[in-house]
Amino acid sequence: MTMKISRALAAVAAVAVVALPAVGDAQSQGAGRAQASNQPVAYGADSVEYAPNRVILRGRAEATQGGNRFRADTLTLVSSDGGSLERAEAAGTVYFVTPDQSMRGDRAVYNLGNGEIVVTGNVILTQGQNVLTGSRLVYNINTETARMDGAPRGAAGSRVQGVFYPSGN
Repeated sequence: MTMKISRALAAVAAVAVVALPAVGDAQSQGAGRAQASNQPVAYGADSVEYAPNRVILRGRAEATQGGNRFRADTLTLVSSDGGSLERAEAAGTVYFVTPDQSMRGDRAVYNLGNGEIVVTGNVILTQGQNVLTGSRLVYNINTETARMDGAPRGAAGSRVQGVFYPSGN
């Protein structure tokens, strides 16, 4: 029994250490920024469950690395059979925050293989004072590109909306 618990805790730590290395990759593209992928990953939650190929963080779940933070009611870290992390799934009130922008939604799936995070449901993307809203956001942390979609046709509020402030050069 103690051996299984020790293995489970070791697996939680191993998955969490691998959990967000790519989250810092976009940060490393900025001049003068420390490479976040070399920084430790900190995580916390009210409870943690371990199952084969997944670690589930519940209740104020959060993982941080460098200046990036992924927070939700529930974070599920999914790994391959080989043990490497493939994706992180978030549910509840979801936030993905970088030093330059903040994304909020109801659900999110972060695919480490291609660096894309897909945020869905009442999505709000902010960068400084600029705000963009829609129902689905695809953001690539490696290229810092984003695409926002409105709600499906016929739904209330089906348009993408935004407010942009010109820079004061």
